Amino acid sequence: MSSFLLVLAVVQELEVRSLARSACERSGHRLIECDSYRQAQALLSNGLSPDVLLLGSPTADPAEAAQCSQLMKCAPVDKICIIAGLGGDFLRKQAAEAGVKHRLASPVLRGELESTLDQFSQQLIHRGASDEFPSICANVARPKPGVVEDMPEVPYIEELGGGHFFLAASPRMLEIHRQIKLLAATDVNVLILGESGTGKEVIAQLIHRSSARAREQFLKVNCAALPAELLESELFGHRQGAFTGAIKDHPGKFEQADGGTLLLDEIGEIGVQIQAKLLHVLQDGQFTRLGGQSCTRVDVRVLAATNVQMDDALLARRFREDLYYRLSVFTIQIPPLRERREEIPYFIEETIRRAPAAMKNGLENRMASRLLDAALLYDWPGNLRELGNFITRTIVLRDQDAAVRELEEKMEGRQRSARSARSENSPVMGSGMRSVVRDLKDRTEMQMIQDALEASRWNRRQAAQFLNISYRALLYKIQQHRLIPKTSRNVSEAPVIE
Repeated sequence: MSSFLLVLAVVQELEVRSLARSACERSGHRLIECDSYRQAQALLSNGLSPDVLLLGSPTADPAEAAQCSQLMKCAPVDKICIIAGLGGDFLRKQAAEAGVKHRLASPVLRGELESTLDQFSQQLIHRGASDEFPSICANVARPKPGVVEDMPEVPYIEELGGGHFFLAASPRMLEIHRQIKLLAATDVNVLILGESGTGKEVIAQLIHRSSARAREQFLKVNCAALPAELLESELFGHRQGAFTGAIKDHPGKFEQADGGTLLLDEIGEIGVQIQAKLLHVLQDGQFTRLGGQSCTRVDVRVLAATNVQMDDALLARRFREDLYYRLSVFTIQIPPLRERREEIPYFIEETIRRAPAAMKNGLENRMASRLLDAALLYDWPGNLRELGNFITRTIVLRDQDAAVRELEEKMEGRQRSARSARSENSPVMGSGMRSVVRDLKDRTEMQMIQDALEASRWNRRQAAQFLNISYRALLYKIQQHRLIPKTSRNVSEAPVIE
């Protein structure tokens, strides 16, 4: 019986990445892809303990080659597999010097990769769970300055007031911070793009605080929260009698933010009519209040943020091109949390540290390693907002085992949805011998795990020992096969889920 693997991959070639993703999904393994060797090293240093480290050849950049060499020192050689093509002499040499046995040539065949993963799976069964990655990475010296930019021992944190803070520990967020500091000397409009919950407002506040306008007002308007008529009044103000209920003159956000910064949040949701008036303000620095006659001139720096795919909005003509180019003198694309996983432990610790003492009630800033491992594996579709809510809920309930189960159930649900979507979108294929054998293997494995769980009354640690696999591998298998306790038990025989 094979064991379920956690594979961490740093592969630049798109075809090889696609093949690795397909092979892992087909065999039921969990794959985490990294954009860089340094991001992978940060994940290992922050507690992620994969069963396989899959490495592709670095580019000709000496800095990237040094990162690859450094990453290889972080891992036990029996957990590394390299994939090197014609230009992979450097990687092959490094692997030979380190004693890496698993080496594949690119272009690699699916059968070769699946066979190698099966070898790792069997190796995991005989060896059992291992926590070697974090301890080894912690002892590896960091690259010398000038070869690779040092990763911070602690994250960079900047206070923004009002309970908000900016945190950066990943290369991409550190680069965004560098760009923001360069923008401090200029006064251009900035468009901030990113998924919901990635921290676009925090970036806007950091831009304001880093600029010459830091002593002036920073105001925000949620463009998606108001209908067009109210949004126009909110932005530009109105005169008394301009509409029913306008009992007195009211200055809009542009007037209130004069000399400071105005964030137009969810800018991609505004209507075409408001877009035209907004373009006029950005071009001339003046506007007319709703119901007014005279123009008002203001000096406001405009920041805009949206989670809308602006390329699609421009193509569908839902957003004016001229307004887009006025807003996007400089564009910042915030990566989702799943692409900067190395920051998750820092966000967890910082959120706990900032929680009210009465809420924490003596809770330490660090969470259990099991919970941290689950948090690193989960994709966090709601990004920082979802992570913050999860941490707060965990602090209040003070049940980290329940928090781990919550993440496991969410991962299972997303995997089930992904499998369902793939089956609906893929053509029906004829069943060959290989698929029949794989189906038989899966059903046998599922039945063995179900029997072991039932025999141990769903004590998963005992079941893992009985099956001679690691506890984490058993958790993945339960998720993969969607196993649940039988409902036919008596109340006195309730399963002991641990």
